[in-house]
Formats: sequence, structure tokens, C-alpha cells
Amino acid sequence: MSEQRAAAGEGMRTSFGFRPVADGEKQGLVDTVFHRVAERYDLMNDLMSGGLHRLWKDGMVAWLNPPKRAGWKALDVAGGTGDIAFRIVEASNRAAHVTVLDINGSMLAVGQDRATRRHVAENVDFVEANAEELPFADNSFDAYTIAFGIRNVPRIDAALAEAYRVLKPGGRFLCLEFSEVEMPLLDRAYEAWSFNAIPRIGGIVAGDPDSYRYLVESIRKFPNQANFAAMIRAAGFDRVTWRNYSGGIAALHSGWKL
Repeated sequence: MSEQRAAAGEGMRTSFGFRPVADGEKQGLVDTVFHRVAERYDLMNDLMSGGLHRLWKDGMVAWLNPPKRAGWKALDVAGGTGDIAFRIVEASNRAAHVTVLDINGSMLAVGQDRATRRHVAENVDFVEANAEELPFADNSFDAYTIAFGIRNVPRIDAALAEAYRVLKPGGRFLCLEFSEVEMPLLDRAYEAWSFNAIPRIGGIVAGDPDSYRYLVESIRKFPNQANFAAMIRAAGFDRVTWRNYSGGIAALHSGWKL
């Protein structure tokens, strides 16, 4: 599997899951997926991960450790429903300000509604834009986070370059993403669960098995931990490292703009 991932990592721009697509076609297909699943996205995350995604996201924000002071700003990319942004705001005792950026308006609408219901709208703003072309000035943010979103970006190298550009010197990059399972028995069980159960659950709960089949396939196409770390370094980041969660089902990568 690692060889498949290593080779496929360079070709994600022209693959929609396991299906080859023309250059420039992937973004529209991904947008369609998330328009379809937006209303049930968080419920499906619970079902797909057995609720573990909540612990992984808690771990991400704990490692970020946002300061409890006004003026500290984070950019959460592909975070439309607000899961990471709300955690950052709460971890900072509501001192931090988080800009949530997503290319998908349906996902942002869910996040804006949740922000209002959680009474954190003053701390969070929502921007519809592309991770490959961020509408912000250089050196604008203290932290850049992205959770389970970067594998859906056609040009991952462009997104990483933009992350580096908008971070202030000394800024932190954190990326939580499904990765390569490093435990043989768990690997087999997870493979069977992913390709057999998840699309069926997506069909029952969200009425959309095809979208969840794409999401599972996109996980298998994404570079493994070491190869993704190399991409982060190539974008200019220093002190790049990662932590595995649940045997490598997910991995949290960290880098610094120094």
C-alpha cells in the first residue's frame, strides 16, 4: 500500500478517488460531493470513525495550544462546519480569532449556523475561497490548521505554499489527515471496514454511497506519513514531524515557518 500511496501522491491532481480525471476536473467533482454530504457530514464522521475523530481533533488543538490572549489569529482551511475553529476558540478561553475558509458554500452554511448556536460568532468568521489561492496578505496568521481536507485539494503543493505564505514568521502549520495504518492486523480490518461498510452507511444515513466511496478511495491515494512530511518540508517548513493516531489511521503533521 505504501508504494501505491507514494506513486499516487504525485497524481492526486488528476484522480478522483481511484478514477483518473482530466486536469482541472477534480475540484468540481469534489465540490459536488461536499454539497451532497454537508448536512450529514459530522454525523457521518462519527459513524465512519466510531467517534474517534473527536479525540483526534482534540489532540490537534491540544498540540496547537492556542494562547489565551487577544490578537492571536488562526486560519482553519477546509473547515466549513467549524469543528476545529470552535475547539481553538474554546481552548483559548475565547481570546483567539479563527477564520474558517472553505471552497464549499454548503459546508460553510452549516458552520455559520453552528457558530450562532454555540455563541462563538464573534470569534469566528467564514470565507468561501480556494486553498490553492488564499485571499489574504503575506504573514497574516499565527497558525494554519486543516483537518481531513488537504487530500481533497487538487494541487496539494500549491495549498502548502499558500499556507507558508500567509503564516507569520514563527507561525505553526498543523494538518490532520487519514494516513497509512502501520499495524498489519488493524490494516486489514480497517481496509475491510472502509471499502465495505462506509459506502453502505453513507447510502443509509446520507442517501449517497458514491460520495463516501470517493472519500474512502481518496484516503488510499493520499501520501503516507513520510512522503507527506517531505511535501511539507519542500514548501519551506522547518521542524516537520508527525504523530500517529489509532495505529496510523490518522496522522497529525506539524511544521513551523521559521
